[in-house]
Order: sequence, then C-alpha cells, then structure tokens
Amino acid sequence: MSILILIPARLASTRLPGKPLADIAGRPMIVRVAERASAAGLGRVVVATDTLEIKARVEAAGFEAVMTREDHQSGSDRIFEALEAVDPRGEVETIVNLQGDLPTIEPEAVRQVLAPFEDPRCDIATLAVEISGDADRINPNIVKLVGSPITQRRLRALYFTRATAPWGEGPHYHHVGLYAYRREALARFVALAPSTLEVRERLEQLRALEAGMRIDAELVDTVPLGVDAPDDLEKARAMYGQPAKDAEP
Repeated sequence: MSILILIPARLASTRLPGKPLADIAGRPMIVRVAERASAAGLGRVVVATDTLEIKARVEAAGFEAVMTREDHQSGSDRIFEALEAVDPRGEVETIVNLQGDLPTIEPEAVRQVLAPFEDPRCDIATLAVEISGDADRINPNIVKLVGSPITQRRLRALYFTRATAPWGEGPHYHHVGLYAYRREALARFVALAPSTLEVRERLEQLRALEAGMRIDAELVDTVPLGVDAPDDLEKARAMYGQPAKDAEP
C-alpha cells in the first residue's frame, strides 16, 4: 500500500494568528507536525500550504512542501490539489490527512488510523477516544462519533454530531480529526457538494456519510493536543520541555 501523509497548513487563524509558524522549542509548529508524521515511518510526508513563508520554513527544516490555491474551503480540498501535484501518475493508493495543529501527536496514532483499511469496504478511516467525563459529553466543541461496534477497538461511523449522542446508557466517543482516505474515496469526496447535515452541524465528514461512503474509526486511548488558542500553544511547548519564560509574549 503506497502511502502519502499530507499536512494542510495556512496562516488564517483568528484565535492564534500565524499558528503554523508559532515557535515550539526552536522550531515552527508545522515542522514539529512534520517530524511526528515522519516518525510514523509510513512514507512520504508533504506539507500543503498557500503561504510561501510556510513552504520556506518547512523546506529549510528538510521537509517537502507544495503550494496550493488560497481559495480552498476545506483541508480535504487542499490535500487533493496537493496530491495531484506531487503524484500526477496516481501511484499513491492511500492518503493520510494530518492536521497541522497537532504538534504532539504520537507517531503510533498516525499509524493506527490506517487499521480500518484491513476491511476493503472501508472508504475513509479515522480515530476516536471513549469520553470519560461529563463535561466533554455535553461540550459542543467536542465532536462525538456515533458508531456501531465492529470489534472491541473499532466502530463503523453512523453519524457525527456536536450534541450528546446517542441517548441512554453506554459509552460516548470523542472524534479525533485525523483521516486516511483511499485515493478514489478522496477524489469522490471532494467532487461532492456540501450536504445538508454537513452544513447544519458544520462537520465536513457528514458529507461522506450522506453520500453513502463508509467511515470506520479505530479506538485509541488519548486525544492528541490540538493547538487552537494561546494556552494550547503553551501546553505544547511544555510537552517539548520549553520553559514558560522562553515562550513568546
């Protein structure tokens, strides 16, 4: 299975301006993500960006980057353009979409996202973590995966929602926004128009489910730290051993 890890990165963050270039222990965050992706040992790693400075910093660190258009509405659109640019012959079979704001993700988690592809019926693979606290169950910023168990460590996704679902006794699952696509599934997905439930929930993955595509989720033990705000950045720096006094003001 030929695998390509694509990391979309753009500067347009309102909560944390310049996020991909934020320093984490002497290297830009986007480079830290590329390091984690490379450590997974799956194959080629490419950053897909619309910003020349991001491309330059990534390449200076010894990683590959490709420029994409500025007007993409989603990361999946950006990685599809990047895929066609870096693999015009169509040799890559599987694409991992690793978000550029996960600088502390474990390489093992990147490998685990491919596990659902053991079943040839799976179009898109992702990750989920069982929720342990009530606060997370009711938090609309935490996306829940509603799924039917396939094995003890795998679910077939039936729905994604910001609400607390399903109702009744039993576990709830925190969706981790790391995806793997079969190439033909990614091509089909980006060709689809936004769907009704996708627009209502503001969750792009619902477009695939509404179109009849199959998404399976591997269960992992921890949710990786996503850097969305200044306090998240400080947590990431601390995990790399960067003293708070050395952090940017």
